[in-house]
Amino acid sequence: MFPGFWQIAIVVVLVVLLFGRGKISSLMGDVAKGIKSFKKGLSDETPDDTDSVDKTDDHENSNKN
Repeated sequence: MFPGFWQIAIVVVLVVLLFGRGKISSLMGDVAKGIKSFKKGLSDETPDDTDSVDKTDDHENSNKN
């Protein structure tokens, strides 16, 4: 059972009445900043960082044998 158009509209109106437009827009702005920061963090990862981790793992594995 999926919510209909009128049910969604009533929920949106109630949320706007409870929190106000200013609070909701600032919250959405904060969410957008968080998403941008997360994507930037993922793209900043360099292959050099992963190579050094792999070499460390290989060195530890060779010591176990």
